[in-house]
Amino acid sequence: MKLRHFLLIGLLTAGSFINAQEIKKNAIEVTGVAEMEVEPDEIIFSIGIKADNKNQLADNEKLLFETLKNNGVKNEDIKFKSMYQNVYAKTGKFTKGFQFKASAKTNISKLFEELNQKWVSNLNIAEIKNTKIADFKKAVKINALKAAKEKADYLLESIGKKTGTPLEIVEIEDYTSDTVMPVAYRKGAMANVQLEAADTAVDYSFDTIENIKLKYSIKTRYEIL
Repeated sequence: MKLRHFLLIGLLTAGSFINAQEIKKNAIEVTGVAEMEVEPDEIIFSIGIKADNKNQLADNEKLLFETLKNNGVKNEDIKFKSMYQNVYAKTGKFTKGFQFKASAKTNISKLFEELNQKWVSNLNIAEIKNTKIADFKKAVKINALKAAKEKADYLLESIGKKTGTPLEIVEIEDYTSDTVMPVAYRKGAMANVQLEAADTAVDYSFDTIENIKLKYSIKTRYEIL
């Protein structure tokens, strides 16, 4: 019984090895690549306000919310981030940090101009997003898979063969993100803006922001017919 058992295992192992060799011999492996640039439609800003006392800080916070509201920013799109008290500072002893979301409809230059106040300590771009990024990612992946199939088709056609059943599909993420950090602008403006130090007018509209770049590679193996 043991001998028959070992013989059966040996036959199965040999059969699996031969089958694997045949698949490898009769398959083609190709990689398809697809890229896309997506325009941002949402910016997340970090903003800090300062004051010499708590009452003044509350007044400045009210001014901030009014300014943002007047520029189309909803209250639910404003998030509290931090609060700090510096007992050693002569002025601006109290600071408070927020984040707020601006859409493509927001006039960024006008908003910056209205926030160029002494009680605003800093205004930085934290994130740049596209609200439909998930759909764009799917489209890029599908295009990468189509590119792989097209490559297999014309390579095999050149030697009189055809592409058969896909044996393996592996997704390779080269670089992609739901958000991008604003390292540069097309027109050379800096990503982080210190309003008090801004002496010249700069265009901070969505048109000056770099696009979000998506790139995917799909590695595939197809049966050769």
